[in-house]
Amino acid sequence: MNESTSAPRVFANRTAAGAQLARALKQRTLKPPVTVLGLPRGGVAVAAPVAKALHAALDVIVVRKVGFPGQPELAIGAIAAPDIVVREPLVQDELSEYEDLPDAAFERAASEARRELERRQQLYRADLPPLDLSGKTAILVDDGLATGSTMLAAIRATRAAKAARIIVAAPIASPDAAALVAAEADETVFLETPRLFAISQWYGEFEQLDDHEVCRLLALARGSPAPKTFR
Repeated sequence: MNESTSAPRVFANRTAAGAQLARALKQRTLKPPVTVLGLPRGGVAVAAPVAKALHAALDVIVVRKVGFPGQPELAIGAIAAPDIVVREPLVQDELSEYEDLPDAAFERAASEARRELERRQQLYRADLPPLDLSGKTAILVDDGLATGSTMLAAIRATRAAKAARIIVAAPIASPDAAALVAAEADETVFLETPRLFAISQWYGEFEQLDDHEVCRLLALARGSPAPKTFR
């Protein structure tokens, strides 16, 4: 079930968007225990106020977009640990102006993404035990869904971790992405689902988060010391 309004909404920043998302989630029946999982990097900043408002644990589900060769910002799929690979027809349709991408080329791009995935996994979860979601309600949070491929990878990784229920939540999602993830999640909560948009246009502030900020937010939620500045 999605929540949407007819008038466009601009979120001041990710923290404000997370607060609005939390209010929508509070209207739902959330069976405890609940774990809120942010998708790095921007999703963690939205997930932090959600977890605080719901009095839930905050953690991170590490996923990585697979970029088109030579155009890394153009998503052609996504990966998640341990061995989740998403290469959806929706993504391929959006690349119709390009020649079909050979499987070998996709695999090379996925291998590059996997190296970054492993780096982030080590950085964000180095001192933590493996993510244990067995029997829990998992709320997957991102700052926005364009193609939906990274969220789909997160859903499948969370399902593999034996979560009892998976809720996908984001301030904004394209209709295609919303439909894609709704087919695999148990429930979805989106504040806006406009047809034509860039995610950044829905935020007053949409700065790129770095690894240090992600680690700081996670440490704050865990009551751990703030991380040292990265070199």
